[in-house]
Amino acid sequence: MSVLNVENVSHGFGARKILEGASFRLLKGEHVGFVGANGEGKSTILNIITGQLEPDEGKVEWSNRAVIGYLDQHTVLTKGKTIRDALREAFQPMFALEAEMLAFYDKMSDPDLPEEEMNRMMEDVGEIQDLLDHGGFYTIDAKIEDLANGLGLGEIGLDRDVFDLSGGQRSKVLLTKLLLQNPTVLILDEPTNYLDVQHIEWLTRFLQNYENSFILVSHDIPFLNDVVNVIYHVENTILTRYTGNYEQFQQMHMIKKSQELRAYERQKQEVAKVEDFIARNKARVATRGMANSRQKRLDKMEILEKPREKMKPVFQFREARTPGRFVFEAVDLVLGYDDPLTKPVTISLERGQKIAICGVNGVGKSTLLKTLLGKITPISGQSILGDNLYPGYFEQESSQHNTKTAMEEIWDEYPGLTNFEVRAALARCALTNEHITSQMMILSGGENAKVRLCKLMLREVNWLVLDEPTNHLDVEAKAELKRALQEFKGTVLLVSHEPEFYEDWVTGVWNVEEWTTKII
Repeated sequence: MSVLNVENVSHGFGARKILEGASFRLLKGEHVGFVGANGEGKSTILNIITGQLEPDEGKVEWSNRAVIGYLDQHTVLTKGKTIRDALREAFQPMFALEAEMLAFYDKMSDPDLPEEEMNRMMEDVGEIQDLLDHGGFYTIDAKIEDLANGLGLGEIGLDRDVFDLSGGQRSKVLLTKLLLQNPTVLILDEPTNYLDVQHIEWLTRFLQNYENSFILVSHDIPFLNDVVNVIYHVENTILTRYTGNYEQFQQMHMIKKSQELRAYERQKQEVAKVEDFIARNKARVATRGMANSRQKRLDKMEILEKPREKMKPVFQFREARTPGRFVFEAVDLVLGYDDPLTKPVTISLERGQKIAICGVNGVGKSTLLKTLLGKITPISGQSILGDNLYPGYFEQESSQHNTKTAMEEIWDEYPGLTNFEVRAALARCALTNEHITSQMMILSGGENAKVRLCKLMLREVNWLVLDEPTNHLDVEAKAELKRALQEFKGTVLLVSHEPEFYEDWVTGVWNVEEWTTKII
């Protein structure tokens, strides 16, 4: 049974075509993964099917009984609510039913109420009570505790104000709220961004056992492999369906690409032979008829296009002169803003070391980076930077409302570069002319990250400070960034929730959770 039908949907931004004639069906119980390189249109598809974006052409039809739950990359929380308050909003329809039932009870207490109206209200109350019972209304708090603990919110404290949470913690609240709603169709846009390893494992088990349908966009390949049974691949505006997980899709996609290339080469050779025959025989009276006949056949032939290869990024960091032995030395450092996040910690980083920083959301990973760079002041203690340091900082997120184009973003920081030099730098990051003339707010999360990496690679650095750089990056870009960091001869301080990205090349791992055991 089809829950969703998408027919011949096309969409673009200005001259940039994102989708062309895309069609697909979502069947009941299907676990679907949308995959493709950055900027191919995965989030655009989600925005179209959820009604946040009108397609240029085509139609989207949901079944009448479908209840859609959508978690996108930029959902926000309302200031002034506790985590528990935010999670209880998932059951707002039930609370509305309860309020309606209580209103009936108030009216039924009227001694002058006609018997006919009393009977009608009692029927209504009975129906509402059945709905609340079957919906588990009276076990809401237990459900909230169960899912909140699964994603690590219980450790934070459900009475914490959402405004005091880190970006990763807020993402967990939004995801937990969505899962509590138990929609018939779950739509998730990069849900593992900011999730810690143990919570990705919990979400994996949850989705494996999810009885309803879901559509998932993710660049986390192990996660995709574990939870999906259908892949839709979007490439060059075309959407193609594959049955199976990501690994099976890769195998089938390689075969398909190979077949298309062979068909193109065979046709190219055939066309060349026919054209040669026509050129040699069209002027001779005896063979002119055969030449004309082959020309007509050639004119009717549907000429295949050579399969287009996607641009692949090439990342390389410019190395500044060698710094002193110590990049920084921190003594009795206590991280935090108004309140301390850690106990006093004494740490140092030596030239050439490559350190990964891990730990659950909210323990102070990003705070550590900003403190070491002097962007915020520690609660107590001090951190002394070494000599001849040229740091390069990649922040976790950028503004969602940046109206500058990608070219303007580079030029603002490097006004001395020529038009050609800016375009060439962005092209090395696999950004096309359509990308670099688009506003940053229109670019996908992965394209946006590539622009910010481009800015970093134009600067001479000897100390890279990277806060979750792989969030939103597609598989190829992630692999290329890993290669570039392995080859970089300077020092690296990396915050990441992906051990598979860093564990085979870093020289050490700092777990910030170990610094928070005795908060002062």
